[in-house]
Amino acid sequence: MTIPKAVLALDDSDSLKHKRGEFLLPKNTVYMDGNSLGPLTRAAKARVAEVVSKQWGDDLIHSWNKHQWIDLPLKVGNKIAPLVGAALGQVIACDSTSVNLFKVLASALALNPTRHIVLSQQDNFPTDLYMAQGLSELLGRARCDLKSVTEDQLIDNLDDSVAVLMLTQVNFRTGGVHDMAKLTELAHKKGILVIWDLAHSAGALEVFLDDCKVDFAVGCGYKYLNGGPGAPAFIYAAQRHHAKMTQPLSGWMGHSSPFAFDHDYQAGDSMLRFLTGTPNILSLVALDAALDVFSGLALGELRSKSIALSELFIERIDATSSLNDLELVSPRNSEHRGSQLAYRHSHAFAISQALIDHHVVVDFRAPDIIRFGFTPLYLRYQDVWNAVEILISIVEKKLYTNDKYLGDKCLGRNKVT
Repeated sequence: MTIPKAVLALDDSDSLKHKRGEFLLPKNTVYMDGNSLGPLTRAAKARVAEVVSKQWGDDLIHSWNKHQWIDLPLKVGNKIAPLVGAALGQVIACDSTSVNLFKVLASALALNPTRHIVLSQQDNFPTDLYMAQGLSELLGRARCDLKSVTEDQLIDNLDDSVAVLMLTQVNFRTGGVHDMAKLTELAHKKGILVIWDLAHSAGALEVFLDDCKVDFAVGCGYKYLNGGPGAPAFIYAAQRHHAKMTQPLSGWMGHSSPFAFDHDYQAGDSMLRFLTGTPNILSLVALDAALDVFSGLALGELRSKSIALSELFIERIDATSSLNDLELVSPRNSEHRGSQLAYRHSHAFAISQALIDHHVVVDFRAPDIIRFGFTPLYLRYQDVWNAVEILISIVEKKLYTNDKYLGDKCLGRNKVT
């Protein structure tokens, strides 16, 4: 397919074009699902191979000290910190986003003991709501009672009964972005602590946790941070809470002296108290290496390209009459959305499968949404152009009606690989 010179010129002048070479991307594939799983970086592949063959293979248990494995949770946390607007020493990498949310939610409730309501959004990412429900089952509703409202009702429900406001900055379906500064400030005026889930923010948006005076945050290591499948997540806790914060998963690595093997638990200093079990070293070193791709980059530069890529996509969709049945459900104003676009279509699942089969990797969200991710480190303007060209062909030729593109769309299970 012929790519317009104007589009190729955008790639030529792209200040981030050199970053694409740091990723191992499949040939002849447009990868638009980095918001679900970031691709492998060359650095991560080499680092994991070296750790497996040399550190684990040759140095064995000595690597905990010789290669500073024991320090990786804080080391990786300090690499993530500038990506989320946090001073060093306030971020640690460990466990999964869900487990970390459980920890910080319990901690926030303990810091606000005269209240019990956890306020969240009805279309928050489900696992966040599940973790709050699980904590409520454990503590009882008198100590933890989840209240879910619509986005429009959030501000009106910030009152003196609420202990914690728990929100995801970027909506996983629509890509809509909350005003972190505004909501955090309004919550604090009511004595409410605030937890932000940055799963679709970290590495894609400019995030200012310290400036917004956020209390706690959690985030994902395998999406825009490219740490690999199941990569460790991270926790942010504002310095002002470090002396008093606690968390219930008091495992041995969170102890002040883990190798003293004391009978009773004594929490470690600051962020170390959020550790639980033995760190997953192979996953941590992959994430550690992958984060180097952000070295020397300004997040504003990433954000600008992300917007430009998505605007090109929207313009092409809007200008193509055969795609009129695709309904944009993401905010049209780029300031109000993350690094993804969501389109609704009655045949969304089949179209997404046809796109994948034609080497445009997107994902489906039940019941009827196709999600396109725009990761500026490796996605080119010509990739966006080609993706729309393929989408046009699939829709105009009704290729998505082929039986092989049908599947269990309620579960979002792909038939095409």
